[in-house]
Amino acid sequence: MIKIIAVLCSLASPTNCHEQVVTTSDFAQVSVQSCLMGAPQLADWMTQHPAERLAAWRCVIGQQAGRGI
Repeated sequence: MIKIIAVLCSLASPTNCHEQVVTTSDFAQVSVQSCLMGAPQLADWMTQHPAERLAAWRCVIGQQAGRGI
């Protein structure tokens, strides 16, 4: 499984940031290469959430434990 985890910040309060799983390979065509090259899924997701700014993202392969995501 490949997860795209985004760090999102509120436009209204730029210091208010949180991590969120944007998509997983279970629900979208996510390959390691597309994830590392900018994840086109992020652009789609961001257009649906205009009140947030994408600060960073990372790709996680396999199950992630310990961070609550």
